[in-house]
Order: sequence, then structure tokens, then C-alpha cells
Amino acid sequence: MADLVIEGLTKRFGGVTAVDDVSLHVADGEFVTLLGPSGCGKSTTLAAVAGLDRADGGRIQVGNTVYFDAQRGIYLPPEARGCGLVFQSYALWPHMTVQDNVAFPLTLRKVAGPERRRRIEEVLALVEMERFAKRYPHELSGGQQQRVALARTLVYQPAILLLDEPLSNLDAKLRDRARAWLGELRTRLRLTTIYVTHDQIEALSLSDRVVVMNGGRIAQIGAPQEIYEQPADPFVADFIGTTNFLPARVADATPAGGRALLELADGQRLEATTERAAAAGSRVTVAYRPEQMRIARENGEDTQGTVLRTQITSRAYVGGNWQIGLDLAGTPLRLEARQPPPGDTLRLWLPHAGGILFRGEADVAA
Repeated sequence: MADLVIEGLTKRFGGVTAVDDVSLHVADGEFVTLLGPSGCGKSTTLAAVAGLDRADGGRIQVGNTVYFDAQRGIYLPPEARGCGLVFQSYALWPHMTVQDNVAFPLTLRKVAGPERRRRIEEVLALVEMERFAKRYPHELSGGQQQRVALARTLVYQPAILLLDEPLSNLDAKLRDRARAWLGELRTRLRLTTIYVTHDQIEALSLSDRVVVMNGGRIAQIGAPQEIYEQPADPFVADFIGTTNFLPARVADATPAGGRALLELADGQRLEATTERAAAAGSRVTVAYRPEQMRIARENGEDTQGTVLRTQITSRAYVGGNWQIGLDLAGTPLRLEARQPPPGDTLRLWLPHAGGILFRGEADVAA
């Protein structure tokens, strides 16, 4: 195993900069996920590490081997890098059995018969596919084919493992099972891994660290809980999980680490703890997760929070919970509740602590 160092990586396609000065250090044995929307640069970054795309600038090194260095003119071709790459498509040879598919990389590398057999048996046991060794790809489920594709990559003992949305072709239930299995395998292997996905659940549940990308740049790097609970900006807050954004004006100047008094468009006021100083009259956006919000108690004994008047715009049962659409001062919100509230209005409780204050208007997708 080895660590991966990316420094100042840049990749352009014509006039478009797909990856813009990206730097990242993945420690030996660490599982790091590149997460972001389509076109954010995550797959292009992975392709540059694998050597499938030649970068325009920067440096890539794995262990003591320099894969790419624009200044020194170094570029190792993909076959010389020792990377294990698993694509979104399984890319199995349809005329070969599982055993022969897994053996193919060893045959190319001229690994001797006894050693080849040992490695094949070992890796098929690792992915729990040894009893399917004589089957052909068309006789396997999608999840089983993905395991074979992973086994074919692991069998030649790559220096690092690169996974490009490997679960995206699976249906929802099979993806859940595959994610759990991959998490167990990750713990056993401790192989330096870069995992590319746009699925936040995969990223949060599998990763040691998550790299959120936006517009070819890194928006935030952190542990899954840090990314979810302390997003660096509105984009990260909006992309990771579901977030409600409330635009407001600061009614009174607030010192860093104090409680801000915020005024909404309809004149209602909200108190929120902020780690940043906020000037009176400035525009801000406060963000809340649906699980932080709740329906105010009828007895009026809610403490450590603010109760606001809202209009109910929709109700949808999603299995175990109801998703309630709300309108607060012209801003749409989403609340989760065990039971659907009656009527057209709702008293909404928002905690003083837990909301995240961002300066200015949040620029997020509708």
C-alpha cells in the first residue's frame, strides 16, 4: 500500500477548466470519496490519477513513484501505474467464466500457474464469489458482476484502488446491500482508495474523509460528520443532505460566539447562535436540517428556540414519516413529522443553537 499526493492538479478541455488547482493527500490505507454533482471534476480527477486523462498541470505521486509532473515532463502511462480501477460498467468478458475473468490480469502479467490459482481462490473468497467461479457473467446478478469486477482488480494487488461510481448501475435495494458489503471489505483491506460518487449516502457511510467538489475545485474536505454538521458554505450544506435556508437581516450587531437576532421578510424575528460577528443591517442566511426543526408544543413551553408562524403548502407520506412543505416569509421549507398536522398553518420551532449562519444570500439550487 502507499499514500497518494495530488498537488495543483489542473485539467482543461478546450476553454473549459474541468479540474482547477486541486491538491489532496490521501494517507496510506485511507478511504477518501470525491463527492459532487455532475460536471464538478471528480471523475476527471480520478482519470488523471489513473492516467486515462493527461493533466495540463500539477503533480501526482503514489508512494515513491511519480505518476505525473507537469514541470518535469513526467507522465507514466496507465499500464505502468499499478492502479486498480473499477468502472461504473462491469466490463466483464461475456465469453469467459468468473474464474477466467479474474485470471485475465494475471495472465497478462505472466503470473505462474500455482501463484495464479492461489490468488484467484483468495480474491474470490474475499468477495464471497468462490462458489460462482464456473459461471458466466450473464448467469450473475448485477451485484455479483460488480464483485467479480472488483475481484479482477484486486487480484493483481494494485498500489491504490480507484472506484468510479461502482454501485450506480444497481437498483436501490441491491445498492444498499452492496454498500454494506463494500464497507465490510474496506475495513478488511485497508487499501488506499479513491471513491467517486454523487450519492451522499455512499460518501457518508463508507469514507474516512469526504472531498466535496464544485466547479472543478474542492469546496470542503473533512470527516463525514464534519461535512454534514459543519458545512463550509451554502453549496456544501445544500448538497449534503437536505437543508432549509432562511434569508434574513441582522437586527442587532452580534459578537462572534454570541446570539444573533435575525429579522425575516415578514417581520418575524429569530434568534440563532453564530460563531461569526454579524453587523447590524447585514444580510445573512441561516440553514437548518429538517431533523433540527419540529412542530411547536401547544402548551407554549418550548425553550431554547424560537417559534414562528408558517403556512402549510404540502403533505407527503414517505414511509414512517410525513414530509411537510412549509412557507415561511416567502421561503419554502421542509419539515419531517410522525403525524400530518391539521389545518393550513403551523407553529414551527427552530433551535437557537444548531443552525448555521452564512453571510449574504445563499446561492443554492431550487
